[in-house]
Amino acid sequence: MPAAIWLLSGAVVIGLIFGIAFSQLASGAAVDRAGADASAAVRAAQDRGEELESTRDELAEQVASERDRALQSDASGSALLDRLSAVESAAGIDTVTGPGLSVAVTEPAAQGDSSDRSVRTGSGAAVLDRDIASIVNSLWASGAEAVSVNGIRVGPNVTIRQAGGAMLVDNRPIDSPYQVDAIGPPQRIQVQFVVSDAYLRMSTVAQLYGVGFSVRPAADLELGPAVVRESFEAQEAGPP
Repeated sequence: MPAAIWLLSGAVVIGLIFGIAFSQLASGAAVDRAGADASAAVRAAQDRGEELESTRDELAEQVASERDRALQSDASGSALLDRLSAVESAAGIDTVTGPGLSVAVTEPAAQGDSSDRSVRTGSGAAVLDRDIASIVNSLWASGAEAVSVNGIRVGPNVTIRQAGGAMLVDNRPIDSPYQVDAIGPPQRIQVQFVVSDAYLRMSTVAQLYGVGFSVRPAADLELGPAVVRESFEAQEAGPP
């Protein structure tokens, strides 16, 4: 009788072990499926966003073409078109081409060691948002007329920031290498940029953390338009 009890107890314990193991496997499979579904949903949303951006750009070109055609018919319309062009250029919503300067910043190769000196933050990134922002600001101060980061035009409402380990420009993720292009007088921009605080900062970061950093003149750059956003302003309310 005691032997039968021991056998029964052993069978119950083994059954519990197998049950727990099966439950964990099923739970892991469910998590994997949920992760795969989430990744597929993100990719689908990104594809849809790219399609919508392409459609928006095509419609914007059509509207600009029709506007230009209508306003060029008389002197007053042409004068208004010139003023609109100046405003669009200041807001960065027109396509710009010309010579300038290209600055490339590259994350160091991963070493597989969490204690590696290339890590500056808990996210493991060596290049920070303030590094890219300082380069952009210094290029503006050096005489740049238009600036883009990885093909994203930097306009009045564009932000450069990090969320976790992702670098975001205008809330759109970009990857290393980070390419900052600036249109303007190449010699003037380069001479002033190489004596700026941003250049000194990135030279130090390159030496300390193994970040790639290079500056070169560019003969023919083309920067697309920045995204147009509606602006709001607060006004004092009148008496009730």
